[in-house]
Amino acid sequence: MSIVVTAISADLDAATSPAFGRCPTYVFVDPETMAFEAVENPAAGAPGGAGVQAAQFVVERGAQAVVTGNAGPNALNVLRSANVSVYLFGGGTVRQAVEAYKAGQLSATGGTSA
Repeated sequence: MSIVVTAISADLDAATSPAFGRCPTYVFVDPETMAFEAVENPAAGAPGGAGVQAAQFVVERGAQAVVTGNAGPNALNVLRSANVSVYLFGGGTVRQAVEAYKAGQLSATGGTSA
């Protein structure tokens, strides 16, 4: 299983990013082993449609869940269509976000959080 956490930089101790579509980095994490891969967000500088492009990228990379501060309605629609759950995290490090996810402390968003 792979979850993705929106982040400011590329490691488990990086601060999480409150934005989904325009965050600088996605950290893909296996919550069981904590193995991770950090990938630059290719949609961060998009002039428009960053949320949709970012959601498509995350889906193509095989994420089964997203942990972020917020996501807009278009990104949420793409993620939901691909059966990817979105969990809101109020801030901290990528590691803390994954630990909160594993502990069941995050709620899945039912609608737009933007």
